Amino acid sequence: MSTLKTSVALMSYAFLSISLSSCSGTMPNGDMSRNAMSSYDTYNPKDYNERLPQNIASTAKTIVVDPNVHAWGAYQDGQLVKAGLATAGSSWCADIGRPCRTRSGTFHIQSLGSADCKSHIYPLPRGGAPMPYCMYFNGGQGLHGSYPGNVVEGNVSHGCVRMHVADAEWIRYNFANVGTKVVVKSY
Repeated sequence: MSTLKTSVALMSYAFLSISLSSCSGTMPNGDMSRNAMSSYDTYNPKDYNERLPQNIASTAKTIVVDPNVHAWGAYQDGQLVKAGLATAGSSWCADIGRPCRTRSGTFHIQSLGSADCKSHIYPLPRGGAPMPYCMYFNGGQGLHGSYPGNVVEGNVSHGCVRMHVADAEWIRYNFANVGTKVVVKSY
């Protein structure tokens, strides 16, 4: 009987680890799922320019995240210069038993990370999920790259704003500095 309980517990933990990894887009053997590959292949950054205003009332560099249209935009002198797909926080995270929406408001980037950024929390219990080019703006919430299958037209993260790795790298090295304004729109 205890062998059966142990097997069920291990299978449950394995399933949870795979499904709760905040950024991993691969299966346990390292292969991308068919859905992850097809969603990545159909990504068209030009579509996201149309989801956001072309101008905002700000002369400072600003990154706008709109969870309602699943898009981020980088603004220079009030003009939209680049936009892309953004996956914000979920209304409910079963693994932590509470809502985990990305906090709305105006923030500033507090730190700039490298391609090697990793979560210190997710997946539970020890963290380790890849978060390439992480840029924290609200405590443990940040903008970061995520792999195919985890950047989706929905709000499913633990609170961070996921974007394609190439987009996060562009923001990190071509746009953002410590202090760059981040505006997260209300859901």
